[in-house]
Amino acid sequence: MSRQVVQDIYDRLYRRFGPQHWWPGDTPFEIIIGAILTQNTNWGNVKKAIDNLKKNNLLTPEKLYRLDIAQLAELIRPAGYYNIKAGRLKSFLNRLFENFDGDLDRLSGLSTDLLREELLFIKGIGPETTDSICLYAFNKPVFVVDAYTGRILGRHRLIEPGAGYEEIRTLFESALPKEPPLYNEYHALLVRLGKDFCKTKPQCKGCPLEDLPHDIEPV
Repeated sequence: MSRQVVQDIYDRLYRRFGPQHWWPGDTPFEIIIGAILTQNTNWGNVKKAIDNLKKNNLLTPEKLYRLDIAQLAELIRPAGYYNIKAGRLKSFLNRLFENFDGDLDRLSGLSTDLLREELLFIKGIGPETTDSICLYAFNKPVFVVDAYTGRILGRHRLIEPGAGYEEIRTLFESALPKEPPLYNEYHALLVRLGKDFCKTKPQCKGCPLEDLPHDIEPV
């Protein structure tokens, strides 16, 4: 996929949808918690879980680190898979306190490659969550790839069948300036396109990419 095509897609989406104002969160720590909790659920459920933490004045690294895991699981119950997600949050917090004395600034001070490596080491935190944290919490130039991205590019024959996460991420990062605000907006626009048009059953009529070559069968 050429730089021109990557830029053209962005321009089309931005003209149609405008700025998306991602990612919700008042602090980097809240964004991190949201990125971990949003796995396999929608944002409305994540917000309820985060609101529970806020109401109990627990949304700080130290307070959550010291909180019993059973209590944490109950508080984040609205996010679904709450026992599993409580374990993932604890794994992140344990790593943060063991390696960085609980200091998010020290963690964010790592180079982008080392930060990704550190986050990917944590059980239950995969590439998409890692890169969401890097981009949205720490303003690192990392392009976030999700299921919508793969579906859109696949249907428009812009990637080979079976293309993996790192291949797609590299494709965008090699075609775009290393500017976190641009990566932020582009990812959000692709999500908007996936939700509004490039669904499991595609709605191609009226799509801003409708005139580009594409397959209409779900992939």
